[in-house]
Amino acid sequence: MEQNRKEKILIVDDSELNRAILADMLGEEYDIVEAENGLEAVAALQKMEPELSLVLLDIVMPEMDGFGVLAAMNQNHWIDDIPVIMISAESGSSHIERAYELGVTDFITRPFDALIVHHRVVNTILLYAKQKKLAGMVADQIYEKERQSNLMIDILSHIVEFRNGESGLHVLHVRTLTELLLRGLAQKAERYRLTPREIAVITTASALHDIGKISIDENILNKPGRLTEDEFAVMKTHTTVGANMLENLPIHQSDPLVDAAYQICRWHHERYDGRGYPDGLKGDDIPISAQVVALADVYDALTSRRVYKPALPHEEAIQMILDGKCGVFNPLLLEVLQENAEMIRFGLNADSQTQREQREMQNIVQELRRHEELAASERTLQLLEHERMKYSFFAAMSQEIQFEYTASPAMVTISAWGAEKLGLPETIMDPLHSEAVLALADPEWIQGLSTALHSTCPDQPVVTYDCPLNLCGEQRWYRIISRATWSVDEPARYTGAIGKAIDIHDSRMQLRALEQLASHDALTGLLNHASAKKRILERIESRPSASYALAIFDLDHFKSANDTYGHSFGDHVLIHVAEKLRQSIRGGDIAARVGGDEFLVFLEYKGDLDPMVSRIFESLCGRYEDFPISLSMGVAQTAAAGCDYDTLFHAADQALYTVKRGGRGQYLFYDDSMKQMLSVISPIDGSEEADAASADQKGDNRT
Repeated sequence: MEQNRKEKILIVDDSELNRAILADMLGEEYDIVEAENGLEAVAALQKMEPELSLVLLDIVMPEMDGFGVLAAMNQNHWIDDIPVIMISAESGSSHIERAYELGVTDFITRPFDALIVHHRVVNTILLYAKQKKLAGMVADQIYEKERQSNLMIDILSHIVEFRNGESGLHVLHVRTLTELLLRGLAQKAERYRLTPREIAVITTASALHDIGKISIDENILNKPGRLTEDEFAVMKTHTTVGANMLENLPIHQSDPLVDAAYQICRWHHERYDGRGYPDGLKGDDIPISAQVVALADVYDALTSRRVYKPALPHEEAIQMILDGKCGVFNPLLLEVLQENAEMIRFGLNADSQTQREQREMQNIVQELRRHEELAASERTLQLLEHERMKYSFFAAMSQEIQFEYTASPAMVTISAWGAEKLGLPETIMDPLHSEAVLALADPEWIQGLSTALHSTCPDQPVVTYDCPLNLCGEQRWYRIISRATWSVDEPARYTGAIGKAIDIHDSRMQLRALEQLASHDALTGLLNHASAKKRILERIESRPSASYALAIFDLDHFKSANDTYGHSFGDHVLIHVAEKLRQSIRGGDIAARVGGDEFLVFLEYKGDLDPMVSRIFESLCGRYEDFPISLSMGVAQTAAAGCDYDTLFHAADQALYTVKRGGRGQYLFYDDSMKQMLSVISPIDGSEEADAASADQKGDNRT
């Protein structure tokens, strides 16, 4: 593994010569990435922002100028972590002033002086490295200070719980529940838009909710039976005692943590209907901090073992609270409790001191805007590159239209295969107003997709949207399956979407091909018997009063075709007959291969059926190469055999059998006399013995 990884610099300039000059100046010490316009620069920043140490940015460029790139970097906060040196022949004060206002670190004019360029690049990268290291140290110090403060609060709270005969888990559980409920409430209700910092303060202060119990006699605290009225009156004083302890602190009276702790200590036994204590506050007169801790305290009291009761199951505790058996709570809080019931169960089982510290550290890091060291580890970068390589490979192999959309700046990036398929560039700025995109799809459809994505929420981010696209002068329907992306802020912000577009026409074609395989004969392409039967039944059911006929035929002496010319030739004969059959029937008729050399035709008719059958029969007879084709056909009419399919098929088969016994090469219509004939003749259907036995029975091929 390379020990001294080179820092990466992005050079953005529409002049290839200028990029080459800068790359030659810096290439030995730094890895160089090039972009020829602002659009490519934003795409590069989006892909490799954590890896970049510096951007050298031209002002005047096509597609998007340098100021546009700076605006995008500000919107995405990339400018906080990546220094920018502007490079331009423009030396007007207005340009320079505007560049500095947008956050550039330095300014270099053309023509380039190699020594000046080198020094400014080195100094800028080192300066940002030191700033990031200092920010990391500050974050560590803040984290350590908060960790120690929380530790002292936990120790104090544990002392109280120890006197109360309870495990120290009560404090931890109340903190965990308080945090979960506050986060759920902040997302649900406008009037409780708590910041992450406010949630952290209330969560920490919740550990002090019972510090007043330090003044309560242990005989009352740990009494296993029901408290008397006098004992309960003493127990209730822990709320005012705890509040007075905080109110009389000689220092830190204006600290938000102390203020939140006071509210929680005094009012965490108040109830929403005004029947709590000590002050009988009602509704939102009770601070939201105390309301949330009250609910968390009740839940944990129900689900934990106490000296006076066993622990209740999670589901029973939730239901008791919702049924009002533990006092009245804010309806919104009860909704949050119910919606997050499973998360609460999991949170209490999985939460630990380490996980709490990790969440607190994440809050600090979020506020300080990622103050990590400049250089990520080599392994991290390799993993990032590996994931990017896998994504690109699978995107290309899947031959799907995949895309990523960012709301700020408004930009869509399309997979290489997808961009080529749609005839679009891989990166498009402001796609809702792009001429290329508007030529591809109607603005109403584009706006509809945008509205659908904006209407999602972090818990239900997936959207399926069908819309027509104009490709090569043809309108084709596509199904867009996308997942909206949301920020980790509270409340969460819509940041964009990822997804893919599927050609519904192609998908339907593939589905129809699969259906074709399942319902059609693989050799001839006609329907198979099962599918034909299904369609015939549907036809009869839809028009039961119409006149129908079912004809079954097979090829005379077909066995000799296989024996003489081979089975491949026999297959070609069957294909030829199937094609002739397709040409001889009408669009509404149903034709199928029953099996072997046997076929069926289902007809709807009016008037005389014989001319229709005769025409089909004559069209099928003839030759295929040197092989003569003749048929034996039996026809059954619903008027004679009934509309039941099996009965109709059997009747046509009896008529066919009668033809074969009578010499072949003709067709006959079924009548009742054929039942009696079949009862006395040999059942050797289609055999050479049957031909010999009935050679003298040949007659006209008409009924």
